[in-house]
Amino acid sequence: MALKKIEQRKKRISFWILVSISVVWVMPVIWVISTSFKSEMEAVSGGLNLIPRDFTLASYRFIFTDQNNNIFRYIRNSFIAAGTHTGLYLLVASLAAYGYGILQFKGRDRIFWLLLSTMMIPAVMNLIPLYAVMIRFEWLNRLTALIVPGLGGVFGIFLLRQFNLTIPKDLIESAKIDGASHLSIYLRIILPLTKPALIVVGLFSFMGNWNDYLWPLIVINDDAVRTLPVGLAIMQGNYTIFYSRLMAATVVSIIPVLALFMASQRFFIKGITMTGIKQ
Repeated sequence: MALKKIEQRKKRISFWILVSISVVWVMPVIWVISTSFKSEMEAVSGGLNLIPRDFTLASYRFIFTDQNNNIFRYIRNSFIAAGTHTGLYLLVASLAAYGYGILQFKGRDRIFWLLLSTMMIPAVMNLIPLYAVMIRFEWLNRLTALIVPGLGGVFGIFLLRQFNLTIPKDLIESAKIDGASHLSIYLRIILPLTKPALIVVGLFSFMGNWNDYLWPLIVINDDAVRTLPVGLAIMQGNYTIFYSRLMAATVVSIIPVLALFMASQRFFIKGITMTGIKQ
């Protein structure tokens, strides 16, 4: 009985700790949503009132109707860049994970850990070399500059490889005995079984590209191909920041990622749970 009470006490303490952390994380999001429904006067008046005194949709009407704000264009560009990048990255990462997790060749693990060590290099160190490559390829002010860089990201390869290691070897050997080629094994066995991990990697890839601000700011100067994060920064104005309008645009930018997460939540949790069981 004593042990049972101790376990129940631990669970209660853990629950309230998690609740406290959740509140800390959720409060800024609630404040952003609340501010988007306030008038500009109330938004700049200060205070942390989460319930607007003067509830209004003026900010949402403004960002969708004002001719100077091309939010629909920014959303379209972000969808094209993030969606294309995610699809290509899943192809590259899944093929690389198949090689490092399923195929057997000399020095496989050493090459993989060498590849994994590149994650220790700060991403900001790659900005100048990448910018020089963009100039050489004439990709500045093109969505290609937002799609191609990052296709060799190691994190997704690592997650998919760890998931591949959980697949029974007997299943692969049986397919080889039946005459299946590596391409057939990859398409008919590996991809269906790694669907949860692919969704996890795809969600991370989409969110990273969708929310990226620094790289699009560097390589994109043409308003016709600007993405949403850079567009939000421009909407702040040069001298005056309209907080309510900015928060409304921020809420709009959150909706696609939130919808993707809610739709893939079941696979996301399963992918995180299963990934990395074997070392």
